[in-house]
Amino acid sequence: MRVIGLMSGTSCDAIDAAAADLAIEDGTVVLTPLGSLDHPFPGDLRRELLAALPPAATTMADVCRLDTLLGQALAAAAGRADHDLCGGRAELVVSHGQTLYHWTEGGRVLGTLQLGQPAWIAERTGCTVVSDLRPRDVAAGGQGAPLVSALDVMWLRGRPGVPVALNLGGIANITVAAGGRGPLAYDTGPANVLLDTAVRELTGGRADRDADGALAAAGTVHAPLLERLLAEPYYTLPPPRTTGRELFNAAYLRTALDGFGHLPAEDVLATLTELTARTVADAVRGAGGTEVVASGGGTRNPALMAALGRALGGVPVRTSDELGLPSDAKEAYAFALLGFLTVLGLPGTVPSCTGARRSVVLGSVTPGRHRPPPAPGAPGAAVPDRLRVA
Repeated sequence: MRVIGLMSGTSCDAIDAAAADLAIEDGTVVLTPLGSLDHPFPGDLRRELLAALPPAATTMADVCRLDTLLGQALAAAAGRADHDLCGGRAELVVSHGQTLYHWTEGGRVLGTLQLGQPAWIAERTGCTVVSDLRPRDVAAGGQGAPLVSALDVMWLRGRPGVPVALNLGGIANITVAAGGRGPLAYDTGPANVLLDTAVRELTGGRADRDADGALAAAGTVHAPLLERLLAEPYYTLPPPRTTGRELFNAAYLRTALDGFGHLPAEDVLATLTELTARTVADAVRGAGGTEVVASGGGTRNPALMAALGRALGGVPVRTSDELGLPSDAKEAYAFALLGFLTVLGLPGTVPSCTGARRSVVLGSVTPGRHRPPPAPGAPGAAVPDRLRVA
């Protein structure tokens, strides 16, 4: 089946689209990447989106408008991917949408909201669309994240030692694919979300990211600030746990910086970079990880990757590119896989990774205009437990 996966993450920087041919052979999912592309948000959509995210107040009119505009942007990205990557022969589109709110209380996730109306995608491409993938896992008692853990567990199963998949997006998350107590996944803490926020705050909005980690590389870690940041109670919560902009946002950063006077921007960014490296390394060591396979936009930040290497000591770090999955598009490929399982009637979660009571079939299905979804498999059909990148 030819599938397009769409992903817009916590950084809100663009829509990632990845296309793949997917098939199941003898209990193994075979994923053949067809390519990926970045689709920028049109006009002022990114600015409007950032303005509506926590802790900002918003209105139902804003929510309706963003749901429509995001749906149209996702539809445009899917149309480009179908034309450029699939030769117009895509059969299924899987859309993560854009998370606007992840409702957590006392370590439990009570609800989650992703916007990006799938009807626009179905109308633009004619394809069946799977969307709204996280709420079913939440309804089953899970965190609704990290859903990429399903791909990680299948993909890294059988590698020697205890491999750890690391995603450095807006939020950093890990999947421990092996070990004494089975697979485990959770958000370790902030990655690009605080770094990008700091750049916007410290430059008065003139820039929105630290290109190539240049500012962080020129700074010095401010030990008292790092100590204050590491005292965040989130880091002591037992896994599985998830977080997002509801916690790590501009107001959080301002509170953390309060009382330190004027710190050079370079030192603030060096300290935030060290925070991500330290919290990731603590999680990897705590799981007994023997290798780290990294993906996400953070892998393009030399300062962050260098800090991570120092914090991990002798644990080798490689990118997912080395194992056949482009690091920039890995999450989009993961959602392509999850939607593929959905239309086959197969569950797409690992309960020990999300904290759910059981594994569930994810998402809602919007039928396509001229490409109906395939018939689900027979009830009780075997769920594939491995993934091979062709």
